[in-house]
Amino acid sequence: MSTDRIPVMIPWLGEEEAKAASDAVLSGWVAQGPRVAAFEKAFAERVGAEHGIAVSSCTTALHLALVALGLGPGDEVIVPSLSFIATANAVRYVGAEPVFADVDPATGNLTTATVDAVRTPRTKAVLAVHQGGVPADVHGLRAACADWDLPLVEDAACAIGSTVGGKPVGQGALIAAWSFHPRKLVTTGEGGMITTDDAEWAARLRRLREHGMNASAAERHSSSKPVLESYLEVGYNYRMTDVQAAIGLVQLGKLDAMIARRRELAARYDALLRDVPGLTPVRDPGHGQSNFQSYWVLLAEDFPVGRDDLLAALAEAGVSARRGIMASHLEPAYEGHPSAPLPVTERISRDSLILPLFHTLTEAQQDRVVAALREQARG
Repeated sequence: MSTDRIPVMIPWLGEEEAKAASDAVLSGWVAQGPRVAAFEKAFAERVGAEHGIAVSSCTTALHLALVALGLGPGDEVIVPSLSFIATANAVRYVGAEPVFADVDPATGNLTTATVDAVRTPRTKAVLAVHQGGVPADVHGLRAACADWDLPLVEDAACAIGSTVGGKPVGQGALIAAWSFHPRKLVTTGEGGMITTDDAEWAARLRRLREHGMNASAAERHSSSKPVLESYLEVGYNYRMTDVQAAIGLVQLGKLDAMIARRRELAARYDALLRDVPGLTPVRDPGHGQSNFQSYWVLLAEDFPVGRDDLLAALAEAGVSARRGIMASHLEPAYEGHPSAPLPVTERISRDSLILPLFHTLTEAQQDRVVAALREQARG
């Protein structure tokens, strides 16, 4: 067994981020403040949105997005089961019911057909995911949702820098939620963002993340006069800190280099795996380009070893791979929850795995990953 283990992901962090965080600490302003505002502006500009609202995680971003839409008990929200469980959980947070739809086998994303198959008179919204950075066909979904008079929320947790029709994922979105978890290209440790073009929604979302206050802490502390805030509605404590935002600003400046490197490594995986039987790698869809937040492969049903045994064999060879995207409807939290048949979701979740991919991955490490896969493919 190799002692030089190859991790599945390493964030690209260095001295520049450390200095930015240190500067924030030394400024004395460590809670939500001017650096958060700067990060919101820079992020919104990057994805082509009018407004950015920084929050504590993508999960809280999804929650606030559904609150802003006024969803609640008795409402149904169509979601993919093939997603991290937070996507479905956010629907339950507002008292609504997630309705699981199947996905496209090539992209792992919702389509107009899979959404329409589970749509009912109680459907009040659609929550689409850009899974693993692979952009969903939002042009088709947006047009269909407009015809159905349904709002479309985009879970873009993994998709910063991905494109649809040459435009950034998030541009033109009614409302989108983003993640800065360490597995993502841009990380602040933990953290999230909501983007929207609606100024009234943005103002309300900023209040909701800060206990429903009509004046933020930054506004109160920067004022030379006493500010007596009011609490306009029941809100939440979903704020981002200035220390996190300082790191995020540096990370955002690295994004183009991150995407270029990940796409280069993904193309090299494609070339190296082309003649390995029984593996179908994730690829760009016809309507856009992925940032390759994750590089996953789908095993043929007659692959010599099962997915879990393959993960174990890779681990023995010093390669840290991960199971593919979960099927939320099969998790204990959703036991007994009604669901239509989801054959594609279950197939992808059962037979896929995520390979190591990060900015500093070397060709020698990538060769080791492929060699370990080849050995198992031979049976």
